[in-house]
Amino acid sequence: MVTIPEYYEGKNVLITGATGFMGKVLLEKLLRSCPGVKAAYVLVRPKAGQAPKARIADMINCKLFDRLREEQPDFAEKIVAVDSDLTQPDLDLSTEDQETLTGCINIVFHCAATIRFNEPLKDAMQLNVLATQKMVNLAHRMKHLEVFIHVSTAYAHCDRELIEELVYPPPVDYRKLIDTLEWMDDKLVSLMTPKLLGERPNTYTFTKALAEQLIQQECGNLNVAIIRPSIVGASWKEPFPGWIDNFNGPSGIFIAAGKGILRTMRASNNAVADLVPVDVVINTTLAAAWYSGSQRHARPRSMLVYNCTTGGINPFHWGEVEYCINMTFKTNPLEQAFRRPNVNLRSNPFTNQYWTTVSHTLPALLYDGFLMLTGQKPRMMKTISRLHKAMMVLEYFTSHSWVWNTDNVTMLMNQMGSEDKKAFNFDVRQLHWAEYMENYCMGTKKYVLNEELSGLPAARKHLNKLRNIRYTFNTILVVLIWRIFIARSQMARNIWYFVVSLCFKFLSYFRASSTMRY
Repeated sequence: MVTIPEYYEGKNVLITGATGFMGKVLLEKLLRSCPGVKAAYVLVRPKAGQAPKARIADMINCKLFDRLREEQPDFAEKIVAVDSDLTQPDLDLSTEDQETLTGCINIVFHCAATIRFNEPLKDAMQLNVLATQKMVNLAHRMKHLEVFIHVSTAYAHCDRELIEELVYPPPVDYRKLIDTLEWMDDKLVSLMTPKLLGERPNTYTFTKALAEQLIQQECGNLNVAIIRPSIVGASWKEPFPGWIDNFNGPSGIFIAAGKGILRTMRASNNAVADLVPVDVVINTTLAAAWYSGSQRHARPRSMLVYNCTTGGINPFHWGEVEYCINMTFKTNPLEQAFRRPNVNLRSNPFTNQYWTTVSHTLPALLYDGFLMLTGQKPRMMKTISRLHKAMMVLEYFTSHSWVWNTDNVTMLMNQMGSEDKKAFNFDVRQLHWAEYMENYCMGTKKYVLNEELSGLPAARKHLNKLRNIRYTFNTILVVLIWRIFIARSQMARNIWYFVVSLCFKFLSYFRASSTMRY
């Protein structure tokens, strides 16, 4: 069997969602590790007055592409931006672009989707299901297509405890739901949504399950692979450790914890944190396309599903995540932290609610009150409200665990040669979690917040200042409460005088010992 770079040599590739987090990592890795690829066509819609070509030009100027730019200065010539909108009929492609794509594309990577977990059902269906249907229809017209890759989610079937690498039937038929949503008004759809979701937590997981069913039903003679990543995090190794460029998912939570804003969060310490590095997902995706494409003659019309997660292979628990976040940000603090990092995960919802009020809401109200008194605009309660919404979205995934079957991922790894295993590594058994989490936290500092490492001494000084303020405040508070208690109780006064006299005796002994020593 040919190697992965050899397979992609001379191939034309089509990518949707190329401007998203996973899409741009896929594009960079494809061009860097498979230099023989002929062209990468990317479907991009105009946004904020920017044409597709301008959006791609801006995207490839980011730090993610620095290594590729150094190794292949002319890589941008292989990227072809195609004006398209996946929500419009025929993907809003011009006749000329349709003819070009159907005539030359060999591999399709469909990565585009809405990642907003609580998107209204109609919008989620439009972006996750109907857009997929249009891509499958376009794929059927491609004369030289070898493989169609669809990026789903490991949580598409999160209503099950055991998730195997197969497509499960969803609770409703996607065709009937599409027909129903066409005539139903938004208010009625909102009322119906909870019943449709059943045990699934949001419209994202629900529509992703429907998209898988659609592909199974409509793929026909296409060669298909479905990639199911779990919670996608910063890069493990490529193009460099810790690369991340957004606040989505755990990244925003880590930053909030590092800033000292997040102090408590609902999660089970024993629940597996199904974090998977983005480069692991991309390497799995590129290898899956290579395997399905290389085997298309021996296994025509095949459909393989890959559960791309670390939970079943190299588990890491949320309690360990808590420890890594606190240790990393205390050693390498974020600039202008609100408080010292000290996040605690709590499995009991009532305890978590109490500490949310005490450590989030009340300090935010006090801080906003201070800002108002000094003539500034209050902002902390707004930040806390956004944080709580993000935590509510993630709560389902941080308080549950699943059993994942990864036989196809293991099979794929075994099919690869030694050089491909090095260049397209997705063996998470080699992943050292403490090192990865440190790189992840530092990645949020460097690439999301754009904080220079030269600012660490000042950040550490600020953190020590916050520690001193906290100790002083706590001491004054304890003394005030104790004094109030002493004024009302003779027994409390006796205890107080005993403790004070004991302290004086200890100090006298310490001074006497020091004098004798010298």
